[in-house]
Parts: sequence; structure tokens; C-alpha cells
Amino acid sequence: MYKILAADGIAGEGIGLLKKDFQVEVRDKISHEELLEIIPQFDALIVRSASKVTADVLARADKLKIIGRAGVGVDNIDVAAATEKGIIVINSPDGNTIAATEHTFAMMLAVSRNIPQANATMHSGGWDRKKFVGVQLHSKILGVIGLGRIGAGVAKRAQSFEMNVIAYDPFVSADRAESLGVKLVELDELFKTADFITVHMPLTKKTENMISLAEMKMMKPTVRLINCARGGIINENDLATALNEKIIAGAAVDVFTTEPLENDSLRNAPNLILTPHLGASTIEAQIGVSVDVAGGIIDALNGKPVATAVNMPHIPAHVLKKITPYLDLAERLGRTITALSKKPVSNIQVKINGKIADGDTSMISTAVLKGILSDALDIHVNFVNANLIASERGIHLSEISSKTTADFSNTITVTANDNSVIGTLFGSEGRIVSINNFRVDVDPHARILICPHINRPGVIGAIGTLLANYKINISSMQVGKTDIGGTNLMVLTVDNPISAEVIDKVKEYDAIFDATLVAYED
Repeated sequence: MYKILAADGIAGEGIGLLKKDFQVEVRDKISHEELLEIIPQFDALIVRSASKVTADVLARADKLKIIGRAGVGVDNIDVAAATEKGIIVINSPDGNTIAATEHTFAMMLAVSRNIPQANATMHSGGWDRKKFVGVQLHSKILGVIGLGRIGAGVAKRAQSFEMNVIAYDPFVSADRAESLGVKLVELDELFKTADFITVHMPLTKKTENMISLAEMKMMKPTVRLINCARGGIINENDLATALNEKIIAGAAVDVFTTEPLENDSLRNAPNLILTPHLGASTIEAQIGVSVDVAGGIIDALNGKPVATAVNMPHIPAHVLKKITPYLDLAERLGRTITALSKKPVSNIQVKINGKIADGDTSMISTAVLKGILSDALDIHVNFVNANLIASERGIHLSEISSKTTADFSNTITVTANDNSVIGTLFGSEGRIVSINNFRVDVDPHARILICPHINRPGVIGAIGTLLANYKINISSMQVGKTDIGGTNLMVLTVDNPISAEVIDKVKEYDAIFDATLVAYED
């Protein structure tokens, strides 16, 4: 019988499920030293956030097959070390969805009607009805930034209040938005037209400080902002400034850049409701994550796939060695397509040609999806959950396999939104050999800058000089050939990060049609 260690006070409902088939030892409080000592006994481990499943713990976990995190984040688990040992790591992304959705709506109602401020005044003996006149939600425009599970749940509830819902999400199709009764708009339009704005995006390099003072100045002065997603998406100091200067009417924030909250400018800002990261703090949510992670462990120990795995399930070393280059290449092709696309990716075609088409190629297509989705989401997209996540967002993938080839023994072609990239292996190294029908030979293992341009003297030199002025080193360059006077495609492999400012400078050059940075390693 498999033996499971449940640490950190896991709710009893999940423990009960596990005890039906397995031996479970419950240790609500366990020190790191104790965990190191006893971990060799166990086949599965469940933790919340207190226990740190570090590399030294995993080094002693000779029997461990799966680690379950009863919650969303896995920051307290060394996922890379677990993967290296073939240990599956799962979490519970759905268990707190309702709790976070309801907390968002509670914050929206509170900020619209000044409920916390009025309550505090009443408890101090006051009675000032005029001071706390609020606004209705009925007929107001709600702007939802991010239409994942929680964003979609908020949109659904807003419609029951007869709000008009618009949304921005570059990874949700128009069909998916329409099925939710939501109109997709560009981000600037959302900022300018919404009466309430709620954030449900992951915190990534692209979304950090997504809403700063410049964006707040685009909004209506009556707008109210809600952030129950991730601290750092709304710039905290800029939010305090906007509230103090009455650039916006109010805000409600549950998540912060540093937790516990250290920013006194927020504490002192007017018309701001603050809660200490309570989005998932309900009895039902704690039970939900316990039950979810228990179900995942039961499936894994019974040899079934687990949709909430945050790493790739164990594959025998000799098989992994053979397929990894193709999977890695496919993922990078997906990231390239995402960068090239100027609108949400909703329909993807993957063509697999050559000897690799002789057999099950589904993992290659899944790797493409993983690349397309990974830059946009804060959950760990992997070979287990990539297809499910794509389906939830209305993203469709079709695969065509053929043993016939043209110029290379094996190729993977990814097409979406009128863009196409082709990759192959040179030995064991992945290469991009075509971008939008331009022949190139590009190593997609760092950063590349893709620039379609007029084929005339001086263009390449001018861009090289511009990048040099910003201390950006070019390690290699490829030019897709065409007729003199036609369009060329310049692809520069660069060693340094490139800011949006520099990209804009490149685009300003009169012979450059566009500039797209693909940062594979950032």
C-alpha cells in the first residue's frame, strides 16, 4: 500500500478520500529537519505553503512519486529537482476559483458603495449619509482584464447585475468571449470606456506595471479599479498618486508587491479598500484545494494522467533523450508564432513531416501549444494540461502528419494568423529554417529580433549601429533572400535584453516594416 505524508494542516475532506485506498500519515506541523528524516518512507507528499520541499529533501525522497500542493503556487517546491527525479508535482488551480471570484465581486460592491468606510464611521459613533453616497453597478461598463476561470466568473456575475461587460485577453478567441456574453476590445479602449476595471491576469514581465499612472490618466475620473489577481500588475505608488490627485474615483486591492503590505502610500491613500490577500480564504476553498489535490494524487498513484501537473510526467531517460530536441524545438516555434501574431491566436495548424511522423506525434503538437500559452499565463503549462487550457480559451489546433519531406529529413511547421515558421534539427540542435516563407537558419535558443525590410543598401548596417548605441550585442545575423528591391527578412540573434523603447526605434527606420522580439530565455 502506498504511503502518503500530509503536512501543513490539509483539510480533512481530502485526507478522507486518500485514506480509502492508501496509508496516510498526518503531520500538521513539521520542521524541515523532521521532513528530511522521514521523507524516504513516503510515496506521496501533500503540502500547503509552510513546508519547503527543497532539493535536499528530494535527494532523500527515494520512493516519492508525486508531490501535491494544496493551493495554486508551487514556490515552496523545487519543481526542477522533482522533475529530474521523475517526481510529478501537482497543484489545485480550480479549488479557490469561486472564492476568488466572489471576493472580487465583494470588493467591487464595497468600493462602489463605500461600505468599509461607512462601517468604520458607524462604529466610531458617526452618522454621515451624504459623505458615503455611492454608485450603482446596474448599466455600468465593467472592463475585465483576463478572461480565465476567475475573470470569466466575474463577467458572469456582473451580467446578473445587468452590467455591460467588455474584456481584454490576447489569448481568448472571439468565439469564447461571445459564449460568455463578453465583447473583446483592445486594452486602450477598455481603459477609456470602463466604469469599473478588474484585473485577472498573471504577473509576468509583460503584465508587471501594466496599469501605471499613464494608463490611469486614460480612464474616466469616475472609474474604480479592483485587483484580486497579483500584486505588481497595478503600480502601487502610481495608484496612490491617482487616488490622492482624484485622477480616479476609487480602488480595492487584495494583493500586493510585497506581502505583508509595506507600502505606506497605499495605506494612506483615500477611497482605497485593502484586504490582506483573502481571495482564497474561505472554508469551502480550503476544502476544495484539499479534495482537488487528493484526487490528483489518487489518479497519479493509479497510473492515470493528472491534468493539474505543473511539470512533465516522468519519461524513461532513453526515450526522453530521443524526443526532447523535437519537443523543445516545437515549443520555441510556438513562442515564435505568438510573438509574430498581432492578434489573439485562436486557430493553429501543426504539420509534421519526415520520419518523426511515423508514430504518435501528439506530444509535438502539445509542445507547440505549451510554447504559445506559456508566455501568457502564470500557471505552469505542461504536456498534461496544455490541451485543456487551450480548449478552455477557445484555441483550436489541427495536426497534419506526413512521411514525405522536401529539403530536410524532418520538419515541424506551425501556422497561425497568416504567420508560418518551420523548424528542423541539425544533429541534436533545433533550428528555425523558414519564417513566413523566407529561408533562414536561426538558433532559437536566446533572443532573436525579426525585421522584414526593403532590400536596399545600408539597412542592415543602420540597425546594427542603432543596437550598438544601446549596448546590444549581435551574435549572429540571417537574411532571408529575395529579389533586389523587394522585401527581405533580417533575423538578428542578440545577447542582451531589448527594451520596448529600442524596438520602437528600430520600427521608426523608414526601410523597416516591423520589428518583433522573441525572447526564448528571458
